[in-house]
Amino acid sequence: MPGGAVVTMGGVDATRIEAPVTLKTYFMCAFAAFGGLFFGYDSGYISGVLGMDYFIETFEGLDKATTPTAAFVIPAWKKSLIVSILSAGTFFGALLAGDLADWFGRRTTIIAGCIVFLIGVALQTASSALGLLVAGRLIAGFGVGFVSAVIILYMSEIAPRKVRGAIVSGYQFCITIGLMMASCIDYATENRQDSGSYRIPISIQMLWALILGVGLLFLPESPRYFIRKDQKDKAREALARVRGQPADSEYINSELDEIEANHFYELQSIPSDGGYFGSWINCFRGSLWKPNSNLRRTILGTSLQMMQQWTGVNFVFYFGTTFFTQLGTIQNPFLLSIITTIVNVLSTPISFYAIEKFGRRPLLLWGALGMIICQFIVAIIGVTDGSDNKAVAAMIAFICIYIFFFASTWGPGAWVVIGEIYPLAIRSRGVALSTASNWLWNCIIAVITPYMVDTDQGNLGAKVFFIWGGLCTCAFVYTYFLIPETKGLTLEQVDKMMEETTPRTSSKWKPTTTFVDEKAAFAPVVSHQEV
Repeated sequence: MPGGAVVTMGGVDATRIEAPVTLKTYFMCAFAAFGGLFFGYDSGYISGVLGMDYFIETFEGLDKATTPTAAFVIPAWKKSLIVSILSAGTFFGALLAGDLADWFGRRTTIIAGCIVFLIGVALQTASSALGLLVAGRLIAGFGVGFVSAVIILYMSEIAPRKVRGAIVSGYQFCITIGLMMASCIDYATENRQDSGSYRIPISIQMLWALILGVGLLFLPESPRYFIRKDQKDKAREALARVRGQPADSEYINSELDEIEANHFYELQSIPSDGGYFGSWINCFRGSLWKPNSNLRRTILGTSLQMMQQWTGVNFVFYFGTTFFTQLGTIQNPFLLSIITTIVNVLSTPISFYAIEKFGRRPLLLWGALGMIICQFIVAIIGVTDGSDNKAVAAMIAFICIYIFFFASTWGPGAWVVIGEIYPLAIRSRGVALSTASNWLWNCIIAVITPYMVDTDQGNLGAKVFFIWGGLCTCAFVYTYFLIPETKGLTLEQVDKMMEETTPRTSSKWKPTTTFVDEKAAFAPVVSHQEV
């Protein structure tokens, strides 16, 4: 590989030329983050619904007036099924999304996900028994899987490198807003003595899917998708729209040539035979010990999303209402759930600045350390004096601080990194596998947590935070040894960085050549006059 070369196009340094980020460009890229809203809302509303009196009476056939308080609950196995089935559907939806994104386009796949999601929500809204509710959440899960896998891919591919981290972090911000809105709506309807108590929180999420699906009709497809399909003219038009520049400008020519040359380079290094299954096998080719191998990247992306779920934050958002009820001294667990989601929302925007200022790697390291401290403090308080009012207040305070650390670091950081580490040839499938990993572990945690925490099962209570603290310790060590720094690099430069450095030295890496240079070594580059 040539080193130290700087390629120029039209007399302009190709390693430095870059279109300015206009307000129109920023908002076009950021709109896609709206997909996080119904992801977060769909994950969040179920916590409150499971604790609603009318829901319990309808789905369990119980009368609150004659049923002992301890027995007036959704059983652990039903709670586990209702919560986890969404994640199960999302896992398979995310896997399917990788193929659909390559066949039909990133934007088209997201819109299809919105339609599937609407069908699932309609079934949930109509339900008055367990079967239809579970079926609706499973179908909605497929839709969420399409959107959650491809939205990160789409945003990463269209966003300018200077603000890519902030824009992708906006996806996590929208998730937090969805969670907060779900808690607020649950709180507003919890005392209704009719089916509106649970049907209003369920049905309102149709609006989020309609806004995203219709809005995406007015946004361009990813230019990198068109390059993959060998449609350079369409790629030029799409890139010009998202950069707010004329299609024949030097900015567009420079970036498009680098994207095309990078794709050409990858095609030379990744076997193209093997058909459909061969394209999936490409995700697992290479040595585990080479930082730039496809296998290493796939394991990195899937394990990173696993670690995000291991932080235990979804325990608070999925089962927070029932967990706070078990603490005994909480007067209104619904209101407390709103407070935790507000902390989540207010903390996430910090990452917009921090992830570009300090980088992905430091953010994940400090975030893991902060969560470790908070979780062990909560667990120790719960073991030593968990029934005292002041002790409970202290536990809640440190749970909120723990959410702050997650929301400003691991929440957005994990999504940003998986959108950056894969080469174009396997990017859609790599991101799909990573997102599927997130939902697989999301599902596992949703299944096992009621059995660990509920009083009629494991009855761990606050001691469960010992488990989350131990897992966050694993996340800290994992980040230190395996997560590279990708701040300030184009997606194509990330490829080169992973070829030429290691995770612990990656922050010092600077680009010295381009893929246009690599392409020139084995194929002539088409001049701008020929385009």
